[in-house]
Amino acid sequence: MKEYTSFEEIDRDLKILRLQTQIDKEEIKLSYNHLKEGLSPVSMISNMLGSIAQKALVLKAVSKIFGVKRVVTSD
Repeated sequence: MKEYTSFEEIDRDLKILRLQTQIDKEEIKLSYNHLKEGLSPVSMISNMLGSIAQKALVLKAVSKIFGVKRVVTSD
């Protein structure tokens, strides 16, 4: 436990704690807004489409490198 020798030290530490509390509140607000943006329908659809496009490009590159050909079967 910290021992204080003056009221100025107490006031300084209280001010620091208040500022840390404000910073923590702002960080929570930012995290909430990032989460809200990430869960929006538009964001989710664009992430999904981006992921599909990325996987298609990787698949195309791998098939070109290894010479894998697509097999089509008719039923």
